[in-house]
Amino acid sequence: MKLTFLGAAGEVTGSSYLIETDDVRFLVDCGMFQGGQEADKKNRTAFKYDPKTIDFVVLTHAHIDHSGLLPRLSAWGFRGPVYCTTATADLLQVMLKDSAYIQEKEIEWRNQARRRSSQSAQDLAPLYTVTQAEALLKQLRRVDYNTEINPHPGIRCCFRDAGHILGSAIIELWVKKGGGYKKIVFSGDLGQPGHPIVRDPAIIRHADVLLIESTYGNRLHRSMPDTLDELVFAINDTLITKGGNVIIPAFTVGRTQDLLFLLIDLYRQGRLGEMTIYVDSPMAQAATEITLKHIALLDRESTEALQWMNSTTQKPRIQFVQDIEESMRLNHIKHGIVIISASGMCDAGRIKHHLKYNLDRPECSILITGFQAERTLGRRLVDGAKQVKIFGQDIQVKATIYTIGGLSAHADQADLLNWLRHFEKMPEKIFVVHGELSNSMALADAIRDKLHWHASLPEYLSVVTL
Repeated sequence: MKLTFLGAAGEVTGSSYLIETDDVRFLVDCGMFQGGQEADKKNRTAFKYDPKTIDFVVLTHAHIDHSGLLPRLSAWGFRGPVYCTTATADLLQVMLKDSAYIQEKEIEWRNQARRRSSQSAQDLAPLYTVTQAEALLKQLRRVDYNTEINPHPGIRCCFRDAGHILGSAIIELWVKKGGGYKKIVFSGDLGQPGHPIVRDPAIIRHADVLLIESTYGNRLHRSMPDTLDELVFAINDTLITKGGNVIIPAFTVGRTQDLLFLLIDLYRQGRLGEMTIYVDSPMAQAATEITLKHIALLDRESTEALQWMNSTTQKPRIQFVQDIEESMRLNHIKHGIVIISASGMCDAGRIKHHLKYNLDRPECSILITGFQAERTLGRRLVDGAKQVKIFGQDIQVKATIYTIGGLSAHADQADLLNWLRHFEKMPEKIFVVHGELSNSMALADAIRDKLHWHASLPEYLSVVTL
């Protein structure tokens, strides 16, 4: 039995793992790499295996860095089923088609630029098209939490709640080996206990092989009370004192819904005043509607906030923006609004337009509420860039940049260690994945120092025998 690390090894994005035995070949996740030209190059290279030979895919959750290359996999010949939770399947109906639409539009823009610079420039093709995304969606197979399935003879699989976003899962896999089974656990993206909307991550007590994420493996999040204090100050100072706009880059699935819940709850407590919130992402509206459809998966606090919203007329004004013309009109509003828009790392989508029109205004604020991968526009803002390039134009950074890390949907180092402490014994092999190298190293060191276990840091495309 072999395990190949096809992504998220020494970096955060591109999650994908290939498991091979004499009888079966399958993937856990098939994510897109994100963050600049190097990521684009990885996405465009041929798969390191023949997609036609993959029997099935098991998917931890809907975020594009875990699911975003599935349509490309299908377009290149994969015809097997993709197993995921019911909520994840609902989200993918929106997210993968939106991703494909963005691929098509950005390539169209790049090709126009190439033609202007060189009449002989050959057009580039998108990673995949909307039609190809729709074809892949027919291959999804819905699975309920805590229900064991057999995706292949000799393979058992169970999805446990990862508490990261709606539908996110920890994957338990039992692979037949001789007269018994070897159990492999993929943590997926583990959520932060006490995080809004979703429930806390499920407890796992045994694994022979464990792959654990390390997005925040080198740090601790700010406490939620301190985080909310900072959020309240940033919004009130910008809207009331300075008279500017608040711009929040946010992933359309998970983070946008978290922010809406928190803003509603802070208004209900009287900590935020009258405000108009624009959610500028058609996909975010669809994702929010899907979240409400799966109300049984939400935590108690979120359910109570929804009940309050439905029972009162005195509440924040929330407007979902659909068409491009309405989105463009927001650029002419100079003060008093909160704009939540995608993408979460500022590298694509409508958020780039709102940054272009607000970054150079000192009365405005940009609230960074999630992880920003290396080489992304969001990361450059977090790192203190004084000038950034957006749509080929140099933009001065004069707005206040707030990094509100306590809202992360990822577990921090303490949360990860606490989750590991529930294992009844040390797994035979532990691989630290889905983190920048320094973060993964920090978690591996903490596992050694605090738990006295050994954890390895796999390299991109490395292969291990299980």
